[in-house]
Amino acid sequence: MDTQQSWWFCLKHNRVEPEDGCAGKNRLGPYASQEEAAHALETVHQRNEEWDAAGGDDGD
Repeated sequence: MDTQQSWWFCLKHNRVEPEDGCAGKNRLGPYASQEEAAHALETVHQRNEEWDAAGGDDGD
């Protein structure tokens, strides 16, 4: 893990950025490492699948 460094995945540029990157509305995170941030979209997909399988509320 990077020493007290937060990492973000920028949805606008599709890349990992340090804390002083793009605006928060365009990012996922923070993540503890660059590697975790690089897999942000996979993590989102996995969590969505788990939520759907558990019968998560779809807002209806």
